[in-house]
Amino acid sequence: MIAGPRVLRINPTECTVEDLAPAVAWLRDGGIVAIPTDTLYGLAVDIRSSLAVRRLFALKGRPARAALPLVAANIAQVVACGGRLDAREAALAAAFWPGPLSIIRDAPAWVAPEVHGGHRTIAIRVPDHLVARRMCEAWGEPLAATSANVTGAPPADRAEALGVIADDPHVLVVDAGVTPGGLPSTLVDVRAAHPVLLREGAIPWSRVLEFVHG
Repeated sequence: MIAGPRVLRINPTECTVEDLAPAVAWLRDGGIVAIPTDTLYGLAVDIRSSLAVRRLFALKGRPARAALPLVAANIAQVVACGGRLDAREAALAAAFWPGPLSIIRDAPAWVAPEVHGGHRTIAIRVPDHLVARRMCEAWGEPLAATSANVTGAPPADRAEALGVIADDPHVLVVDAGVTPGGLPSTLVDVRAAHPVLLREGAIPWSRVLEFVHG
């Protein structure tokens, strides 16, 4: 791991790519970065690094076949990580991104298999939090990001609530204050003729269907 303090304090409303250079270096070294999102704090890792993903699973005590969701800086990053959006995906992106809607896409071959747990699909979204988007922008592509807690423990809405997560030597904390909390993202699969709700969260399924069916 890189030397220096493991807490990077960031202004949540004025964050720049340059501010996050230490976090980029940490990710490049196979580390885990705790970042704020539009719901709670998440643990982010390089989606190309099997080592980083395994470290994340070990830290959380999470089953290795449990897929990790992805966050992206913008639609361009989503396209680069799975190809052009089809008409329904584009409609959902225009309506709900940035925001708490994750869509299922086919995983590109270059994503570490540990990210999708052998399912060969990814769940991805553009979060409505400047720091999370800047982190992905600084990194240059989407990041895997899952809740910043040991599996079964309460999630964290602020850096001070990370507990044992922050004590792990592989973790760098990006402290940008308190996150909004609330429900997780809604997760949908619209690749087939009939859209499927996999998890109803912050966005009601009825709202999603309005845009899927036009």
